[in-house]
Amino acid sequence: MERLRQRADFLSTATGAKIPAAGFLLQTKRRPAGGAPRIGFTVSKKVGNAVERNRVRRRLREIVRLSDAQAFRAGHDYVLVGRRAALSLPFDRIRQDLAGALQRAHHH
Repeated sequence: MERLRQRADFLSTATGAKIPAAGFLLQTKRRPAGGAPRIGFTVSKKVGNAVERNRVRRRLREIVRLSDAQAFRAGHDYVLVGRRAALSLPFDRIRQDLAGALQRAHHH
């Protein structure tokens, strides 16, 4: 799984499907070129200071790392937008939310 790094890729993914969850918002969009799934992470300043934002980002990255790689489809871009609730939610709850959000994203 590759990482999204370019701003244009994040902006493009933001125009796709949006699936809300308690600790994050999942944005997903199919790429015409195909290829391996790409994932990006973003946490706005509304979430908190740099320490809190980085903690949210680290939790989301770890959840994606531990998740079933088959849930991410080839030729898709995914962006996880962290929310403040991700700081206090149990780790397993966020993992379940990600699995559910991915299922909902692919059934649109």
